[in-house]
Amino acid sequence: MNMQCNEDDNVVVPCGLEVVIDAVAYQAAESHAIDSAIINEDCLALIVSGSGCDASTWLMSLIDSGNVAESFPNQRYLKLTLHNNEDCLAVFNKEENFDLTALRIEGVNEVLLNIEGLEESILYSY
Repeated sequence: MNMQCNEDDNVVVPCGLEVVIDAVAYQAAESHAIDSAIINEDCLALIVSGSGCDASTWLMSLIDSGNVAESFPNQRYLKLTLHNNEDCLAVFNKEENFDLTALRIEGVNEVLLNIEGLEESILYSY
């Protein structure tokens, strides 16, 4: 887990879940639609919607294909999975944060993230 320092009060705040880099898992994964995505330094916040009882049992994973497209900037391909076993009709939103440091590419300072289910790619600068 990536830890970031909040300069205002010198408190270390965890970034979030680690991104899984696994070509087999990527191929097998069924992606979930994403409502919004925001990058803050090395953290990616993804917000999704779904039916359920309260979203507390939802499990999300961000899976990278392991492939890097050598373009300018370089590109990576990802899928967000959502495991939701709640059987209720209400609709909830849930935000999950992911640590992007594992997606860095040596020798460059940015990579374009193509996340299936998100309309536009996101530029991750580091």
